[in-house]
Amino acid sequence: MTGEQEFDQGHLTRFHYRLITVAGLGTLFDSMDVGIVSFVIAALIRAWSLNDFWAGVVGSINLVGMAIGAALAGSLADRLGRRQMFMLTLLVYSVATGLSGISIALWMLLLCRFVVGLGLGGELPVTTTMVTEFLPARVRGRGIVLLESFWAVGWLIAAIVAFIVIPAWGWRVAFFVGAIPALYVLYLRRGIPESPRYLMRTGRSVEARQVMSLAAGREIAATSVAVPSNVTRPRLGVLFNRQFGRRTVMLWILWLGMNFAYYGMFLWLPSVLVAHGYSLVNSFGYTMIVTAVQIPGYFSAAWLVDKVGRKLVLVVYLLFTALFATLFGHATGVAAVLIYGSLLGFFNLAACVRSRSAMPSLRM
Repeated sequence: MTGEQEFDQGHLTRFHYRLITVAGLGTLFDSMDVGIVSFVIAALIRAWSLNDFWAGVVGSINLVGMAIGAALAGSLADRLGRRQMFMLTLLVYSVATGLSGISIALWMLLLCRFVVGLGLGGELPVTTTMVTEFLPARVRGRGIVLLESFWAVGWLIAAIVAFIVIPAWGWRVAFFVGAIPALYVLYLRRGIPESPRYLMRTGRSVEARQVMSLAAGREIAATSVAVPSNVTRPRLGVLFNRQFGRRTVMLWILWLGMNFAYYGMFLWLPSVLVAHGYSLVNSFGYTMIVTAVQIPGYFSAAWLVDKVGRKLVLVVYLLFTALFATLFGHATGVAAVLIYGSLLGFFNLAACVRSRSAMPSLRM
């Protein structure tokens, strides 16, 4: 048995829970930032007299940055290491979020939001890959879904912060609330070592064994830990070969549909409610209720994914996502918006299988 095989047969340890917590706090503040924007837009429409076009640009510019950041993160993480990107992406996000709060004009806010997107786009895949490479294979599904649950908590905190802060102190303070704690998470991340699987792939077998032993809470055998130095990373084109091509296309479609439903609702719900005559405070309160239901949704997936399998959970949750997205789109009253919006947030959980959909060397 190789050291990696021995590591993969382990259980979740105190180290793993600490890793998931520290990584998850970064995800929480990422989500909080994206969520805060949905409430800031509603306030900016009034404060800066934004029309629908510019309100849309404010809401989507960070998504453009996220797409670019995610595309760059993989190659940078392979060159610099997971840990370095783990730190760098959160630093970029934190600084740019703070600068968003002191924006003196629309162009400055858009520039800051784009840079925030670069950090967020790199942070999310690097964090998931980092945690995935630390987790034993037998508990990886549950661990990743637990990590993803921090996203729902972050959006809920964004709703609470918006409900309390924006009406009283304005939208700028809301950005500061997200930026300052994120810097503390950056401090906590200094104690997380480099990914052991990354160390193996770069020929640093002694360090890999030490990190595996630390994570497992026991000594991992030194034999057969290192990957031969002449092993090359597969080309990106492998994702489109006969083995992975169909899976890649289907995952693209899955992510497009899932993000369209999720961001289409949560990013614009406060503004839509305000446009329909509800007060800023009431619209934030209704959104807070809808957001809170995501949390039990994540924990239900975490429990089911290792019980019945990732594929069945994925299919069932996506079917319900499609159903409630359709019903939400036709909702007219507050009760219908709350019920269908809550159920849409509960089931929109396709992310729980993303890190297992490609070979390990291509996950970034």
